[in-house]
Amino acid sequence: MLTQAVPHASRIAGLLNPDNPTVLAVVPDLQRSAQTLGVELHLFEVREARELDSAFAAMAQWRAEALLLLNDAVFFSQRVRMVELAAQRQLPALYDSREFVDAGGLMSYGTRFPDLWRRAATYVDKILKGTKPGDLPVEQPMQFELVVNLKTAQALGITIPPTLLFQADEVIQ
Repeated sequence: MLTQAVPHASRIAGLLNPDNPTVLAVVPDLQRSAQTLGVELHLFEVREARELDSAFAAMAQWRAEALLLLNDAVFFSQRVRMVELAAQRQLPALYDSREFVDAGGLMSYGTRFPDLWRRAATYVDKILKGTKPGDLPVEQPMQFELVVNLKTAQALGITIPPTLLFQADEVIQ
């Protein structure tokens, strides 16, 4: 989706917390996807919020043309700051949750948190009614949403292709 939105981008920065095992599990897939798409993916590591400025400076030095943010609580807690850092560097970014787009980010693709909370509530209900937690199945998210911020796209000088806008669950004007 990021390469559709920014087709000229050949150098994509990935921002990840290497202490997050769920993110590390998807890195090989990301690297294969980057190779298939013919883009260079460079991963920048951030473990704590205080490392964000230096990570964004390193991305600028590497001449990143776009940013892919990999899910992490540190990033979510710093979403406004991260969106500001990307905007300062004119760096189009794909985030993992709509809250980044609500804060002014370009676009997000990820799970719908309200749906996850509802599923969690059904689990809590079952546990309170006597089901052992170990007897409940592990579920994967089933619904994902694509949110695009056209105001941010315009500020970045990007025209989002109509095919991508058509796929979007929400377009912020």
